[in-house]
Amino acid sequence: MSFALYSFNSFDQDEWIVPAKYEKMQNPTDPSVDLDIGKSLYSKHCKSCHGSKGLGDGTKADEVEGDLGDFSSAEFQAQSDGAIFYKSYIGRNDMPNYEKKIPDEEDVWLLVNYMRTLGE
Repeated sequence: MSFALYSFNSFDQDEWIVPAKYEKMQNPTDPSVDLDIGKSLYSKHCKSCHGSKGLGDGTKADEVEGDLGDFSSAEFQAQSDGAIFYKSYIGRNDMPNYEKKIPDEEDVWLLVNYMRTLGE
């Protein structure tokens, strides 16, 4: 039996606990502005594992042991923006840390905005 190491799901046996500081963070960006930047960042940094629609079916998905999540799911979309920011930026296990690859935190917020569109 394998445990999800990298899941955005909240009920996995290896639950990903988001620190309260991040859980309560407010997204400082306007989701209707610069969505193309978020999409571009997603294509560059996320698509290879998470897939073009966030279904966890990217070209490198088979190289990851854990659950890549489904960004279109109600469960994923129910998370706070701060939680998605934390998981996307800080990472853990198979999910890499992006603090050096995406040094401007505003870009990560734009990425969160784009990920929200995958649930529409």
